[in-house]
Amino acid sequence: MHGYGWFMAMRQGDQKPRVTRDLLLRVLAYARPYWGHIGGMLVTILFSTAVGLVSPLIFRTMIDSVLPQKDLNRLVVLALALLLLPILNGGISVIQRRLNAAVGEGVIYDLRSSLFARLQRMSLRFFTNTKVGELMSRLNSDVVGAQNAISSTIVNIVTNIIEAAAILSVMLALEWKLTLLSVIVLPLFLIVARQLGLSLREIARRAMDLNAQMNAHMNETLNIGGALLVKLFGRAREEEARFRSRAAGVRDIGVQRAVIGSAFFIILGLVSAVGTALVYGLGGWYVIQGTFTVGTIVAFGAYLGRLYGALQGLATAPVDFSTSMVSFERVFEVLDLPQDIVERENAVRLHEVRGGFEFENVYFDYSIDEAKLLSEVKRYGSMENVKAVMSLADKQQSTDDGRRGMDDASDSDESESISQAREVALDGITFKATAGSLIALVGPSGAGKTTVTYLIPRFYDPTAGTIRIDGHDLREVTLESLSAAIGMVTQETYLFHDTIRTNLTYAKMDASQAEIEAAAHAANIHSFIADLPDGYDTIVGERGYRLSGGEKQRIALARVILKDPRILVLDEATSHLDSESESLIQEALKRVMAGRTSIVIAHRLSTILAANLILVMDRGKIVERGTHEELLAYNGLYAQLYETQFRGEKA
Repeated sequence: MHGYGWFMAMRQGDQKPRVTRDLLLRVLAYARPYWGHIGGMLVTILFSTAVGLVSPLIFRTMIDSVLPQKDLNRLVVLALALLLLPILNGGISVIQRRLNAAVGEGVIYDLRSSLFARLQRMSLRFFTNTKVGELMSRLNSDVVGAQNAISSTIVNIVTNIIEAAAILSVMLALEWKLTLLSVIVLPLFLIVARQLGLSLREIARRAMDLNAQMNAHMNETLNIGGALLVKLFGRAREEEARFRSRAAGVRDIGVQRAVIGSAFFIILGLVSAVGTALVYGLGGWYVIQGTFTVGTIVAFGAYLGRLYGALQGLATAPVDFSTSMVSFERVFEVLDLPQDIVERENAVRLHEVRGGFEFENVYFDYSIDEAKLLSEVKRYGSMENVKAVMSLADKQQSTDDGRRGMDDASDSDESESISQAREVALDGITFKATAGSLIALVGPSGAGKTTVTYLIPRFYDPTAGTIRIDGHDLREVTLESLSAAIGMVTQETYLFHDTIRTNLTYAKMDASQAEIEAAAHAANIHSFIADLPDGYDTIVGERGYRLSGGEKQRIALARVILKDPRILVLDEATSHLDSESESLIQEALKRVMAGRTSIVIAHRLSTILAANLILVMDRGKIVERGTHEELLAYNGLYAQLYETQFRGEKA
């Protein structure tokens, strides 16, 4: 019990799961679709309990009647009955297991589906501040733990209650004094179960946290981006050490859980032994006195073992149930997270979108409302320096999220004279884009250009101000129709680990082969795809890493063309591409933007010259606006950018 004090100390200050009426009702709501299966299980439990009660009575009859009378015929019948009873019980168990599995797997399916649907509705802010591994832990470990409450714990509680009640009834009929003596040790069960149960519950919570940490580390380092980063900086040994540290935490908590659990059952066994000794001692005295037969005490002993087994199950049920409640709490935490981006009731559905939009005095910052994020998982383990650096990086990303690292990450010639670090990402942005016009955004890295583009498809909502599309406030438009009206190509092209065809048709699920090829032609990628051995059925690899940067970007353009949006949002970065790919993409961009309202983070002089309006951004503000000639004449920031970034291109 040395470890018990440590765990009780560890428990202090931690939030303990409270099994409230509302929580129970919510849990039982997930069992509602399976009441038929659960009812079937109750019937099988009754049959199984009845079958189990027969065997001790058979032994009693054999010892007290058949054997003394040397009745061979009855002996054969009773022996066959002892053979048939396990077969019958086995058949009932198979049916019960089938029903139980249907309930358990059904609850897992329902919980996972609800979780996944909820996560699909969370904003980009949520995903930039949540580790993928922790989400995977909720979808896997916690969901499986939660379903145990319905498919296992509740069923076991009902089974043990029925069995204990039935056995007690038979025992009372046999000898009420012995029965009372056998249950006198019941308070000891409750005391032991409560004390050790509290410890086991907190160990279960800690084990879930440690598993979440380990899963998060695996997801971060074993995806293609993480693996590439580890190799680039030669950090394989450090990552192995970090993983061993977290895996060791999972190992150690598993060992401690096993030890405490073992002590739990040993103590329960000792308590049972006390009751058994008392019953057999008094029962033996009754036999010696001649008021109790040998067969009766044998039957009573068999019932006693089953009774204590049922009582042990009832004693451990609070532990199992509380553990499942921890899992349910973690699942419900995700389901109850408030959404940043909410579609209003009676939202307007956009029809025949013209494509005009405007920003009116828009402010935005990347501040985080902790109530809209998952509860923090405590980080433990060695390599504290590495942990501190990683935590600092995580904090910086949470607050900057697109302001510096995400926002314009690949812009060249970042201004060093004026820092772009600030509290407010966008400060009073106002401009208007008429339908069919081309708006170019230019400015130093981190000025807020990408943040502007992320507000148009409503990845985020403005902190203040209004954004309108065709005169409608974005917050009054259905998300589905808004998404259909806007197409976006970012610098970092994301492709699924699937075929080129699947990645293209993600924009239009029912696209025909002719439509797919037409979009690929427009994006200057069809010839390349056609020359591949498997053509459009070629697997692109994790995040499209089997393709070059230019090929991925042209596939992304083809995907947007297939979607055919009225508003196009582009980050047309081509600085990392070879001249041939750059030329093909620039040619494709002209076709893509034709006839559409486009807002482009411009990296090419040709795009800037074609723009109807150039917005020059610096530190979250629009500091200059106009055409190329007007801005050069103004001789401000744009003129500086032109001299450093674009003049060489013109030459």
